[in-house]
Amino acid sequence: MKKVLGIAALLCVVAAMTAWRSYDPVTGEYVFLSAYNLENLLQRIGLFGVLGFAAAFVIVTGGIDLSIGSVVCVAGCVLPWLLKDVGLGGAPSLAITLALCAAIGLWHGVLVAWLGLQPFVVTLCGLLLYRGWMRGFSDDQTMGFGDAAEGLRWLATGKLPLSDSFGLPVPLLALAVVAVATWALWTRTVWGRHLFALGRNEEAARFAGVPTRRLTALAYVACSLLAGFGGCLFVLDVNSAQASSFGSFYELYAIAGAVLGGVALRGGEGIALGVVLGAALMQVLPNTIRLLFDSDRLELAVVGGVILAGAIVDQSLARWLGRVRRR
Repeated sequence: MKKVLGIAALLCVVAAMTAWRSYDPVTGEYVFLSAYNLENLLQRIGLFGVLGFAAAFVIVTGGIDLSIGSVVCVAGCVLPWLLKDVGLGGAPSLAITLALCAAIGLWHGVLVAWLGLQPFVVTLCGLLLYRGWMRGFSDDQTMGFGDAAEGLRWLATGKLPLSDSFGLPVPLLALAVVAVATWALWTRTVWGRHLFALGRNEEAARFAGVPTRRLTALAYVACSLLAGFGGCLFVLDVNSAQASSFGSFYELYAIAGAVLGGVALRGGEGIALGVVLGAALMQVLPNTIRLLFDSDRLELAVVGGVILAGAIVDQSLARWLGRVRRR
């Protein structure tokens, strides 16, 4: 909980500083607090927050998934193909796309849990494999919807009006649903308690009767399923996808948001609210850079710095806890 309070305080400080420094004397308004900027910011928080929860499900088990961005690419290419080229309806297309992404997660889980391969190796290969597969599948052409996705685009571009000038983006509501469901799974079910036990000590969990292999596989299924859902939202938002670049580096935003939100890289720790706050901070920081410096060149540097800082804090905390227990 201390991590959550710390990230919440940091988020408030960064947002307040950005709002203050973004004052435009010409228009007399604070650009950061404008309805347009806030709507875009909240939409991006919703979109990337879903990916943050995807990464969190695997990280709490002590694993890692580097293929999240490529799974986003799979969803971004397959959904337009099913809707426009195959001619399926919105619901069947979405269901098939999510099922395919879940199958990718199951494949990862089998390789990690039953064959004993390292998660880093499995998902790094997946990162390359799925993007290459989509480039071949699409012949490196842009996969677009045309008018075929009008019924689904509301999921990514819709807004719940709160006033004449401001609406709450639907992706943020989707993130809220994912966050509440994850919180319930993690804190109110035996499956959630076993998941955290697996992350703290896999051998002890196995001796205690926890089905560690099955849980590991389910964690990777949840990760890829949420990554696929996020990919569907992303492609519905921009209305097209190109396999060579769609979803690139999104796994870094997902991992950074989860780690920044208190999900320990060593496994066994994580709070759903922290993931939401971490995802929010990961979007507020680039927004701050663009507003104050009129450039996005430092965005990836910020992401890398956040992941490194999270790893340093996580390792330092693990060593401190080890010394306390030995005493």
